[in-house]
Amino acid sequence: MHIHSIDKTNSVLNTFISELRDQHIQKDSLRFRRNIERIGEVLSYEMSKVLPYTSKTVTTPLGTKIMQLINDDLVLCSILRAGLPLHQGILNYFDKAENAFISAYRKILPDGNFDIRVEYFASPSLQNKTLILADPMLATGQSLVSTYQALLSHGIPKELHLFVVIGSTDGIAHIEKYLPKDTHLWIATIDDTLNDHGYIIPGLGDAGDLAFGDKL
Repeated sequence: MHIHSIDKTNSVLNTFISELRDQHIQKDSLRFRRNIERIGEVLSYEMSKVLPYTSKTVTTPLGTKIMQLINDDLVLCSILRAGLPLHQGILNYFDKAENAFISAYRKILPDGNFDIRVEYFASPSLQNKTLILADPMLATGQSLVSTYQALLSHGIPKELHLFVVIGSTDGIAHIEKYLPKDTHLWIATIDDTLNDHGYIIPGLGDAGDLAFGDKL
């Protein structure tokens, strides 16, 4: 797996991450969603550097100019519901991408463990396309693996790119075992610890609840 941890170099990205983590600032759900969206934009810019490009002649009012433009079939899939602001940030940059949506959530079992349930799924064909799979939090990694396996019913993508805001080292180790070896992980920052309930420490809390309100 190719891991691109963007916070290795100091940039304005640090401000967006710190505001997402700050328990006082994150109470502003509009600002929380916008910061996730902006991180999606930063990750998209970084990913754009590794995509294939072709030359195209562009005609201006005064002449012509040869430009290098992205030459790829992109499908953007976000995991509902927390992935929606990240989805918008990516779509702001890859505005011609096709779109897919899938739900994945933790179903708590009587013994205190959990399964990942995938229910809603809408997607175009993924066959031989570049798939961007977006989920703000990579905790145990089980949701991303289950989601990717479900997506394969719509074709085998030629490349897989994961977009994550905060991930754990354990989660990254898990997805490395089950996802294609050439997968690219574009991640804003990495934390080292998971608690007994599978949440990232220090993390930021529940991204879905902070973005859209508490759920039953």
